[in-house]
Amino acid sequence: MNKSVLQAYKAASEKYAAFGVSTDAALAALAEIPVSMHCWQGDDVNGFEANAGGASGGILSTGNYPGLARNIKELRADIEKAWTLIPGKKRLNLHAIYADYSDGAVARDELQPKHFESWVKWAKKQHVGLDFNPTFFGHPLAADGLTLSHPDKKIRDFWIRHGEACRKIADYMGKELKNTCVMNIWVPDGYKDTPVTRAETRRRLKDSLDQMCKTAYPKSHMRDAVESKLFGIGLESCTIGSSEFYMGYAVKNKMLLCLDAGHFHPTEVISDKFSSVLLFVDEILLHVSRPVRWDSDHVLILDDELCAIASELVRGNFLKRTHIGLDYFDGTINRIAAWTIGMRNMQKALLKALLEPTETLQKFEHKQNYTSRLLWLEEAKTLPFAAVWDYYCEQQGIPTGLDYFNAIQEYEKTVTSKRG
Repeated sequence: MNKSVLQAYKAASEKYAAFGVSTDAALAALAEIPVSMHCWQGDDVNGFEANAGGASGGILSTGNYPGLARNIKELRADIEKAWTLIPGKKRLNLHAIYADYSDGAVARDELQPKHFESWVKWAKKQHVGLDFNPTFFGHPLAADGLTLSHPDKKIRDFWIRHGEACRKIADYMGKELKNTCVMNIWVPDGYKDTPVTRAETRRRLKDSLDQMCKTAYPKSHMRDAVESKLFGIGLESCTIGSSEFYMGYAVKNKMLLCLDAGHFHPTEVISDKFSSVLLFVDEILLHVSRPVRWDSDHVLILDDELCAIASELVRGNFLKRTHIGLDYFDGTINRIAAWTIGMRNMQKALLKALLEPTETLQKFEHKQNYTSRLLWLEEAKTLPFAAVWDYYCEQQGIPTGLDYFNAIQEYEKTVTSKRG
């Protein structure tokens, strides 16, 4: 342990203790909170299909920073490198287009658990759980912006079969890893211009989801989540899977509701939603990103909303009912840095929340002592959080401060810069 880091931590612990907060307890709690890292930041949402369509359906990764992962071996190597720079408990979130096609390509509605066997074996070696997503975009049968709600039954049936296949794969992942796999269902379906048949199209989406999800799997293996969106590029006027649609669907079917930070109006935040949503659903899934002018999925920074997300989870005692995953894709910067910065910031926000004198603040609030509540909240903002974070990283053998940037630069110099 670095002597100066240890000394700073001891001094910080004393200051937090004066507020009734145990830094040791906060670090122990943080070490048990898994954060699911999204694989698609590593290759700009391209995947491994032979004729990959990349991101579509209202989403777009911009930039052409050199060195993106071009195959499954490179992607795993990049993920492993990022994880050496990130403390805490980690998971990996996979999309269906990241299947292992080493034995030959198959259509998306023909995917099987065997196409993810190598991912499961790898996850076992890494001691991580896996989460999963069907891929309803980047495909000729999604080119017009409709999939499960398409008026053509043959196209709907293709995507229903794809969803069924993915649910089976998620069940396999959870069973093999003995770690529940959360399978998130997001479809891009919508219209560029104002539709006349919203009700009819939403009925088709509901019916398709009902067919896709009719097989019951053990909750210990997999959990279904459904995710709404406000709009997408090329789908500006109407999104079929709206917030109200999926809120109702999740409640009715006892599914997880996925709240994506970038899928609401620019002035709307997801941190305010947890305490309402969790009155009606058992668990939620978060896709934490940083929206800038709508759903732009920027790398997480330690901003007010990220801190508010973490604080609401801690203050409401919602952590055990929440699955935290990240979702952004920035091709303008080093992709390993993008992963690392975002994951570290998510964990920093959680640590800040765990270091808050929540119990005392709640007592003030219950007694309507709002003066004390405000004073304590403001004074807590300047407590030496950074010293506790550095100690946490040192505990887990993770670089502190700017040291991790040196490792990223060296990896770029020796590995990613040599890719075509």
